[in-house]
Amino acid sequence: MSNIPLVEPPSRSTRLRRFFRSPKGLLILVLSALTVGAAVANGVATIAPGVIGAVVTAMLLDAPLLRRRKRKWVMPDGALLTGLIVAMVLSAQAPWYVGAFASALGVAAKYFLRSRTANIFNPAALALLAAYVVFHSGQSWWGALPDLTPALLEPVTLAVLLATGLLVADRVNRGPAALSFLGGYYLLFTANAFLGDPAHVAAIFRSSDLHAALFFAFFMVTDPPTSPPGPRNQIIFGAIVAGVSYAVFFFVGAVYYLLVGLLVANAWEAWRRVQAKPAHSAAKDHAL
Repeated sequence: MSNIPLVEPPSRSTRLRRFFRSPKGLLILVLSALTVGAAVANGVATIAPGVIGAVVTAMLLDAPLLRRRKRKWVMPDGALLTGLIVAMVLSAQAPWYVGAFASALGVAAKYFLRSRTANIFNPAALALLAAYVVFHSGQSWWGALPDLTPALLEPVTLAVLLATGLLVADRVNRGPAALSFLGGYYLLFTANAFLGDPAHVAAIFRSSDLHAALFFAFFMVTDPPTSPPGPRNQIIFGAIVAGVSYAVFFFVGAVYYLLVGLLVANAWEAWRRVQAKPAHSAAKDHAL
């Protein structure tokens, strides 16, 4: 009888290193770093209630649901990301229960609004839109570091946001989606400024809105389960987000224009996957 060497399971530190090298792990590290930076500018006492309320609620709701699905306890990292993004977009002065409500709804939507393979809508975007409808909550996008002072730090914070965003987009293979959105978004608003009333769209080009657009592009548009994998479809996806966002801003003027643009593109992607499935199956049957 041959002696088969026993393979020791990886240590906890090894598992942690592997996790933080994964797309989800990297995104958690990046968002956590941005949260700490924003807390320095806005005050920990201001930021903490919303972050804790959103993150803890999301994880407590998702943990037993994952336990039931996977038959074991696992880290609800997706819920952690949803809670962080929700908190980082909502106004820092919003009551803690607004973020808690929104993140809980976002987690629930992943289970109840889904296709065969994935959830249909970006959980954070849907949650933030619901929070606006229910609580008329504001959105300051403080997690995108728009309010750091002094003003000399502005180029630094933009560089940090751009560098971390590009890193995340590359790791999740969604760079074309983010860049397509940003290109289409600023092309439409620039054209509007030249052909229409520049004052109507001037805020889009200011620092706070630029930070928000970059955060939105790199950390929400690039969500893998709700965006297409191929470069061609990613470009179409990003263009839909940009076009719908512009239309909502121009015709409605609502603060949630970016969220609506993303949710419409999510619906298009879900429809595209449904349409592609029968074609793929038919081709496979023909090959057999």
